[in-house]
Amino acid sequence: MIDDLYRRLTDGGHSLVVENGGIHTFDSRGISDLYRLWQTSPDVLRGARVADKVVGKAAAALMILGGVEQLFAGIVSAPALSLLTEYGVAVKYEQAVPNIINRQKTGLCPMESCCLECSTPSECLVEIEKQIGKFTIKK
Repeated sequence: MIDDLYRRLTDGGHSLVVENGGIHTFDSRGISDLYRLWQTSPDVLRGARVADKVVGKAAAALMILGGVEQLFAGIVSAPALSLLTEYGVAVKYEQAVPNIINRQKTGLCPMESCCLECSTPSECLVEIEKQIGKFTIKK
């Protein structure tokens, strides 16, 4: 049951839990684990049930592109919820918010912001990869 998966997420202090023939837990911030999983092991996402603490439009796009079937989110943004619903992902959540805010609470999350004007998950991916490139250059 998806609620059990979410309980595993919160009780284990994880940021992402994916169930698909096994349980995979992740602990990084932002969308880094989801992006890496989509790039390196897309079969893990195909048909998966996912529990995630915070889901913005960028994470939603990656889940759709990966073929996730069910999601339970602690917090989901309105743009993410709209995209997930449009692409047929079953979603349960604790709280819906207008947008995901950055860690400093001074504006939108960069990943949320870069995807706001995108209409499809593929358009989001282009923007996500541009944004990830900016982060990589800064480090």
